[in-house]
Amino acid sequence: MFAIATVGTLSSLKMTELLQHSLSKFTYYSSNRTSTRRGIATREYKHLRPCRCVATQEDNRRIVVSNGKDSLDISRVVNGMWQTSGGWGRIDKDEAVDSMLKYTDAGLTTFDMADIYGPAEDLYGIFINRVRRECPPEVLEKVRGLTKWVPPPVKMTSSFVRDNINVSRKRMDVESLDMLQFHWWDYSNSGYLDALKHLTDLKGEGKIKTLALTNFDTERLQIILENEIPIVSNQVQHSLVDMRPQQRMVELCQLTGVKLITYGTVMGGLLSEKFLDANINIPFAGPAINTPSLQKYKRMVDAWGGWNLFQGLLRTLKQVSLKHGVPIATVAVKYILDQPAVAGSMVGVRLGLSEHIQDCNAIFSLVLDEEDVNSIKTALAKGKDLLK
Repeated sequence: MFAIATVGTLSSLKMTELLQHSLSKFTYYSSNRTSTRRGIATREYKHLRPCRCVATQEDNRRIVVSNGKDSLDISRVVNGMWQTSGGWGRIDKDEAVDSMLKYTDAGLTTFDMADIYGPAEDLYGIFINRVRRECPPEVLEKVRGLTKWVPPPVKMTSSFVRDNINVSRKRMDVESLDMLQFHWWDYSNSGYLDALKHLTDLKGEGKIKTLALTNFDTERLQIILENEIPIVSNQVQHSLVDMRPQQRMVELCQLTGVKLITYGTVMGGLLSEKFLDANINIPFAGPAINTPSLQKYKRMVDAWGGWNLFQGLLRTLKQVSLKHGVPIATVAVKYILDQPAVAGSMVGVRLGLSEHIQDCNAIFSLVLDEEDVNSIKTALAKGKDLLK
């Protein structure tokens, strides 16, 4: 079995739970505005130099996001590796890497991880070496490893940043990180700008190909862009229940060209047939809410309107899914991929434990028509706006 890494005195699992806690003070939106248009602040935007960021679709499976001379194409459905951090079952190294190869063979070639996701970066390093040895060059050219750096709240010196990025490069066994997504815990500490400037220097040295953010709010994203940090994307929580990114965040993204990569899009599996008409209030009467992701997104359901209202949404999604012959989760991901500024959506992979390759690939052939979209919007309108 593969050992699970720890960070400081907190377990890797605990750190990742904190990182992805969407209702904390580290939410990615800010309401500290004085001048608004349609409820969105615009006074400051007019001074923002637009980031020359362009996204073009090679086909409906991949998207190229570029900022100036920086360019990276990724799968629009991204394999999320949070599940390797513990809490979903023990990870067998060989079975996990075999599973990664299966996803790659199916055309799902982009993997998302973090330095705090247990052995995720190490697994990628083993995987990419097998791809180099066993796969044709054209397959290797399409594989992408997107990682995150989640530093502790210490002074962001050049040497500290460099040392940490070198650790990820070594673990992933790559000369240059395809994408480094930066996370920051406390916005009252402006050290995030120092870190990003050092990361920009490392990008100039060829150690990072593209710079991105994770869970940054609109206000800080704007500040970062004003400091001419070449951000390509911001990874945020975004699902049918959590449509917050489609407000202030998308306004800024559409102005600057920064794209969104979404996580939590299937809500840890809550957006599936498994939980349709499920009674979770009586022990053993329905499926258990027994993983960190299910527990996290059940809290989102509670904030949105509760389990009964969520069942109404699932029934609507089931009608759409039956019409198209696909699972509920496929409809849920496709709806988010069709939203403005969204470049890709994460679907978590339980490597070596279960696979959803067929359902993921069905996303690319699914076309939601006007009737589908309107019925989903009607169901969503019954829930609460989580930004308020």
